Amino acid sequence: MLRKAGVRDVDASSRRRAEYSSDASLYRVLPSVVVFPRDADDVAAALSVCRAEGVPITARGAGTSIAGNAVGPGVILDFSRHMRRVRSLDPESRTAVVEPGAVLGTLQRLAAPYGLRFGPDPSTHSRCTIGGMIGNNACGSRALAYGRTADNVLALDVLTGGGERLSTRSEISPTLTTLRRVVRDHLAVIRTELGRFPRQISGYSLEHLLPERGFDVAKAMVGSEGTWALVLEAELRLVATPARTVLVVLGYPDMAAAADAVPALLPHRPVALEGFDARLIDLVRDRRGPSRVPPLPGGRGWLLVELGGEHEAELRAAARALIADAGAADSMVIEDTGHAAAVWRIREDGAGLAARTPAGAPAHAGWEDAAVPPERLGAYLRDFEELLAAHGLTGLPYGHFGDGCVHVRIDFPFHRPDGAAAFRAFLLDAARLVAGYGGSMSGEHGDGRARSELLPLMYSPAALAAFAAVKDVFDPGGVLNPGVIVRPARADADLRLQPPPPPVRGTVFRYPHDRGDLATAVHRCTGVGRCRAETVTGDTVMCPSYQATRDEKDSTRGRARVLQEAVSGALPGGLRAPEVREVLDLCLACKGCLSDCPTGVDMATYKAEALHAAYRRRLRPASHYTLGWLPRWAALAGLAPGAANALLHAGPLTGLIKRLGGIDPRRELPYFAPKRFRRHRPPRSESRPGRPGEGPGRTAPGRTALLWVDTFTDHFAPEIALAAIEVLGRAGVAVAVPRASLCCGLTWISTGQLTTARRRLRRTVDALARHARAGMPIIALEPSCAAVLRSDALDLLGPDDPAARAVSGSVRTLAEFLSGLPGWTPPDLTGVEILAQPHCHHHAVLGWDTDRELLSRAGASVTSVGGCCGLAGNFGAERGHFEISVAVAETRLLPAVRQAAEGTILLADGFSCRTQLAQLAGARAYHLAELLAGRAAPSGVHQP
Repeated sequence: MLRKAGVRDVDASSRRRAEYSSDASLYRVLPSVVVFPRDADDVAAALSVCRAEGVPITARGAGTSIAGNAVGPGVILDFSRHMRRVRSLDPESRTAVVEPGAVLGTLQRLAAPYGLRFGPDPSTHSRCTIGGMIGNNACGSRALAYGRTADNVLALDVLTGGGERLSTRSEISPTLTTLRRVVRDHLAVIRTELGRFPRQISGYSLEHLLPERGFDVAKAMVGSEGTWALVLEAELRLVATPARTVLVVLGYPDMAAAADAVPALLPHRPVALEGFDARLIDLVRDRRGPSRVPPLPGGRGWLLVELGGEHEAELRAAARALIADAGAADSMVIEDTGHAAAVWRIREDGAGLAARTPAGAPAHAGWEDAAVPPERLGAYLRDFEELLAAHGLTGLPYGHFGDGCVHVRIDFPFHRPDGAAAFRAFLLDAARLVAGYGGSMSGEHGDGRARSELLPLMYSPAALAAFAAVKDVFDPGGVLNPGVIVRPARADADLRLQPPPPPVRGTVFRYPHDRGDLATAVHRCTGVGRCRAETVTGDTVMCPSYQATRDEKDSTRGRARVLQEAVSGALPGGLRAPEVREVLDLCLACKGCLSDCPTGVDMATYKAEALHAAYRRRLRPASHYTLGWLPRWAALAGLAPGAANALLHAGPLTGLIKRLGGIDPRRELPYFAPKRFRRHRPPRSESRPGRPGEGPGRTAPGRTALLWVDTFTDHFAPEIALAAIEVLGRAGVAVAVPRASLCCGLTWISTGQLTTARRRLRRTVDALARHARAGMPIIALEPSCAAVLRSDALDLLGPDDPAARAVSGSVRTLAEFLSGLPGWTPPDLTGVEILAQPHCHHHAVLGWDTDRELLSRAGASVTSVGGCCGLAGNFGAERGHFEISVAVAETRLLPAVRQAAEGTILLADGFSCRTQLAQLAGARAYHLAELLAGRAAPSGVHQP
């Protein structure tokens, strides 16, 4: 019926419905169909069908709603695919006109050259949409200075639930005439119960409709969570950014003491005033490493206070005055933007990091963003901690302390059959606590399905009646986002984790951090949607395929949702379901999500597990036998590499090999080296105390190392191993090489041939463990193979496997080994411009900071690209993936290469990265070993 009505982009497939069955909340509601409206006519046609049929319709942006605001049983309207334009931006009037699917980060990027910004800035700014922000009256850290979304919306063009196209600037409208009458009937309760403090987000903000406040329909509609109307366009107010900012960090004995200090700081008019405590710092240190925790003042609770101004002297004076009133045990003024960004990153990662307790148990939203007047915040936090303890729960509070808004994830016992009852009991007590403090159950995320049922504990029957009357004015048929705010659904209904998903055990991977259960692992995804970032910046990798397609199915979250449906039994066939294969098809197995997703999703591992389950004892795709068995074919080709190269590149025969092998015809086949590494004889001085194959020697501690030469280096790039031996020899390191060729099984892992992979890995780990137990560092040159030994070996062989643990703890990248070598200094690279493409696994598992620091120490100027090269092992070579492989490369890597200054050296340790650069950019990239050995030279770049 939707297509007959003229709606153009409709998807009712089981896979698509699974992707949209949840947002960032606890709730799962399977929609009937997903619509991607292209314009206002599509929206009107979809609404017309829903009104005629009595089918619910729910608007959705990026799906980052934490309270269940963006899930529904009927039609989901995803505005983020097509209706995402910033239509205009006028720097003189400081206004912008946007479509509802426009991403906040895009608007900020366009406004920045004019010194402007949209005021509110939720932590999801890289992917949240303006429509979603309007839906729940989003705020963020800097709403303290710039106001909530409601304070920055000038006008809305909407389609009401009754079907009327309405501009909020209109003076005459049937809907508005009725609305004025309803407001007159409820003036007393609106004046007394609503708008008491800025973060009173729960319910409807009807105070904006008061005559003395100008009957501002646009502002009143903000925060109505799509229950009044569907937004088609919004006119926004932009604000000027301060010329300079400074971050003051204040340390206190605990977080409640920090909250007590807030009222004294507000007269200093901070731009932002945030709070968190040592538990969040401990999580960052444990899960991201000590290097991710920047220096902080002493204490166990901290306030981050951002001040803005025009002049440095002015800001320094303001910082001193603030510190004088803060009563802090310790303080720090941060003017360096990098240091400040690192501190803010802790705060922005809070929602994701707090999704696991310090003990590693899942922690959940549901009671996520309550707010109280700031002067009562310290007392509230103490009582809230007591409430958690009384219910046997733990949580990690943090938040917008300047506004009295507290975020927390709580370890509700959803693994138990009575989890829903325990959840409900806590919600009721927590709501009573907040109401007793004169607060709001929602301070910025809206009520949604999580808190709408609790509104009677905060509002009088008269206020609730006013809400219902206004809802019925705009949506008389009740089709817009039913069950939210008015006539609410039960808070404990439709919970995604109730009853508990059946455990999925007997898997090949051990999932040691998820109680050995694949179901628990895939439910790590809470839906925060960082994988959907509009633009990937810095060293971030996740999620390369989404960056290329902008389709939810190609985001880490979309894949996780389908896997959740599969393991729960909702998809027939489980992991063998065709929907699982569809959603995983474009996963590059880059492992970017392992480090970039704040909840630690490891989609590469889940994909390998799913492929193993789908094809176990079945015929596999041809590429699994060609690319997946690459080490076997390489060993065979190594007997006569010249003949192998002639065969693989023999015109028509090449096409046949590609066709039979499942390889894309446009993908060039790599050449085997004329002589594999093991046929080279390094000089004795570089291999002492033994030549390759003679095992570890006896030299001073730290001056002997085992060079593990992987399949790719051995057969395709032996010059890298030779360069590494030269560099190590110059450093006075005796290098040994294992006698046998030892393969980590990477190609079998990435194609889901896990039985073979584990067998290969077992042999390799056992052989290397002898050296590791002797205290010998193991240097790995190929990042993806190093990552297997560092991480995958523990997951496949078991975290308690002594050999795997020994090898994992001994594996070093070349940069790690050299940086830890006493007395070693890098060669002088002063004046050398380097453009580096860190391998995805290097970034995600090993960390590339050591490489960056080594190069900087050598005097080089280093720019790292981030993102993924797009080849990603077998992915970019497989038939059907070439276009996506190129598109991924075009998101960051290829533009960076084209823009590189003349004389720049390209650095890429990964074989896939170097291959992609050679094939798509005509550029020669070098390994770190070659650079340190003096063998790298600037490479001309082919302009395709």
